[in-house]
Amino acid sequence: MTTTVLLFDPTAPRRTEERDNAPARLGLVKLSGAVVGFIDNAKPNFHHLVDDLTELLVSAYGVQRVITRRKPSASIPATSDVIEELAEACDMVITGSGD
Repeated sequence: MTTTVLLFDPTAPRRTEERDNAPARLGLVKLSGAVVGFIDNAKPNFHHLVDDLTELLVSAYGVQRVITRRKPSASIPATSDVIEELAEACDMVITGSGD
């Protein structure tokens, strides 16, 4: 018996046009003096990752401050208040997952 399997590739196609106004890649962003935000998705162990990343960002890259906000649940988006607060206060925001 022969079975056909349909496979979908979820990756987006690569952009080919020039991106002069695109934000800098993380590797090129100057982190010294920056404020970095984290949105914790409320899964177990994320706080361990944030603690380690905070220490690394501050000690090795000169990040001035890290702000972390926790969502009530992994299944719902961050509130508009949290997004607005981090957008105003941070130079960069990282959303995360931990299990």
